[in-house]
Amino acid sequence: MTNADARMTNFLANFLHSTFQIRHFLRPVAKIASHKLRSILSSISGGRKQHSVQGSTDSVSGLNLAQQDAVDTLSGPMLVLAGAGSGKTRVVTFRIANLIRHGVRPGRILAVTFTNKAAAEMRERALSILGSKTTEQPVVSTFHSHCVQVLRRNINRLGYPLKFAIYDRGDQESVIRAALREIRVPNESLRPGDALNNISRWKTAGIRPPEAVGHAQTDKEHLSAMAYRRYQNALKSCGAVDFDDLLLLTEELFTNHDDIREEEASKFDHLMIDEYQDTNGSQYRIVRGLAEAHRNLCVVGDDDQSIYSWRGAEVQHILRFQRDWPEAKVIYLKDNYRCTAAILELANRLIQFNSTRYDKDLEAARFGGERPQIWQFKDEEKEAEEVVNDIARKLTQPEFEPRDFAILFRTNEQPRAFEQQLRTMKIPYILIGGMSFFDRKEVRDLISYLKVIHSPIDEVSLLRILNTPPRGIGQQTVKQLMDYAVNEGKPLWEAFPSVRSIRGLSDNAANAVIDFSSLIRRYQKRFETEPMSHVVRSLIVDIKYQKELERLYPDPKDRESREMAIEQVVNAVSAFESSRKKPTLSKFLDDSALSGGDFDNEKEKQLAQNGVVLMTLHAAKGLEFPNVYMVGMEEGILPHARSVKEEGAAVEEERRLCYVGITRAQDRLTFSLATSRKRWGKARPTDTSRFLYEITGQADNAAKSARMAKSPRDRARRATKRG
Repeated sequence: MTNADARMTNFLANFLHSTFQIRHFLRPVAKIASHKLRSILSSISGGRKQHSVQGSTDSVSGLNLAQQDAVDTLSGPMLVLAGAGSGKTRVVTFRIANLIRHGVRPGRILAVTFTNKAAAEMRERALSILGSKTTEQPVVSTFHSHCVQVLRRNINRLGYPLKFAIYDRGDQESVIRAALREIRVPNESLRPGDALNNISRWKTAGIRPPEAVGHAQTDKEHLSAMAYRRYQNALKSCGAVDFDDLLLLTEELFTNHDDIREEEASKFDHLMIDEYQDTNGSQYRIVRGLAEAHRNLCVVGDDDQSIYSWRGAEVQHILRFQRDWPEAKVIYLKDNYRCTAAILELANRLIQFNSTRYDKDLEAARFGGERPQIWQFKDEEKEAEEVVNDIARKLTQPEFEPRDFAILFRTNEQPRAFEQQLRTMKIPYILIGGMSFFDRKEVRDLISYLKVIHSPIDEVSLLRILNTPPRGIGQQTVKQLMDYAVNEGKPLWEAFPSVRSIRGLSDNAANAVIDFSSLIRRYQKRFETEPMSHVVRSLIVDIKYQKELERLYPDPKDRESREMAIEQVVNAVSAFESSRKKPTLSKFLDDSALSGGDFDNEKEKQLAQNGVVLMTLHAAKGLEFPNVYMVGMEEGILPHARSVKEEGAAVEEERRLCYVGITRAQDRLTFSLATSRKRWGKARPTDTSRFLYEITGQADNAAKSARMAKSPRDRARRATKRG
């Protein structure tokens, strides 16, 4: 018996012993060309580390027939429906290279995706395919990065300075606090973070300040709507925008200024959009504005992986693509090279319960595999204990490392018990999330100095550094400066030359303000003529920042970590400087702002460590792991309680989220649930997630579970029986 025959025998045996009688169906081998089958079997026999090797119909490119069709279609609108693990990145990069081979100038191609990491990989792969055949590069960017470039050229038409600052979350909170103070809203009534979340949601939906009141429903939303106008005016007066503005203002330019839209669209002949199912309203309209004239628009995505409606993504954009672009060609990438057939069948079965989707199934390029398991425990503590024990047992085998395991959960409250068990077992782990490098105080201080040097009217940054490190400009002095600036109708910076004439200001305070102003002007000139990294190092010395760290942090270890953060800022400037032909402070600050807002950037740094990964299902999208544990498979957790109340589209998105979790698993997949879970210190009975019933062919029970989860009377009756 050959190895392949033995695998097939084991595969069939697994079916017969399935606890939940999950039936596995072999797709006819006749559907797969013989040379493709040989390639797939070869990749399987090559071991776990080679799971990304793809079946090939082209010995040079390694693309399958559907992928090759997408790569060879070089004009007109095209929708590539790329299922999980179907090699969409290869398609995008090979298509860019193929366009260039067919005479399209690289600089006339714009490819847009959602993360800096994905954009960088796409650019590098396309160029590596072409080798040294081209010196010009295609424009590969995130939506936000491309919008920054558009705004740098045109934002003055909207009344903003071309040297606008991009405010991060910390800067935004400073602005919204001031806005809430103006309308006399205390923290107890509306937290600044909640106000920002409401404003962000409105901006994502294209709702401007005058319209927000009409969309507000709760008291907090009405207060947020009142603060929205003041917040936006404050941003504009500081010459600043927030992340949502990058899209909203670009859309506004395209809508209200046809000449700008036509000029920006004319820069490119081909437009490619990755992860199209994740576009929000502004992004959708920006894409239309850029592509309407030439209509060479290729979008790649998967409606079954649309899981970001909470941040404005609309699955309807990909579902109605053919209506928007009637001549569009549609290509399905169905071959999945990531998951085993045993895992993939569950994913296919689950997602078919969604009614709003393209009719398609993923087809496994990896036959067989261990059947997924479903574990049930008495409570969340036992669930965590047994999942971690299973990981510990596997880690005794030499082929496994901690990074081969992922525990995926729906809510941020779930990982506590797993963290505790992993610590007890002394297993290294990584909880994805936490503080970004750009959120550290030292980094924010230095970046604020650079922002003020670049644009002194950036009032939030100016107030942050005016007395950091202390230079004799205390709170009373700042208040007097602010009062003077408001009375004169000037930005704070423009009040500095008149500092000696401000009544009540001491000579020492006035001298300190003048010295600070001179420092900023001196460094403005230095950045124009000297290497950036050299100027930043000199700035750190001039403001005596390291001496301030010595004063504030006597503990050498604490101080060392903060000094390393400062060093990393200098390293970042140096790396930027060496990677650009014409590095400027403006471009460095744009890059820093966009990187600071890119969660994927921080996630990659964490994943580079060798530890068991704990992360939410949302954060797991785009990743893959040999062993996946999907925990908390209960009604109210997955699907989430909010979705259970709303039903309809909300539950369909939760089902897509579950589908995303399943398709992260390469080799082994385990579901777990607790029959009771603590709420406010008391154990409460739970209901099995309807999704587990659906994937095991028990849809009637899924409906029953959904009804019981929504019925307080049924829940109380079952609680009495179990008690």
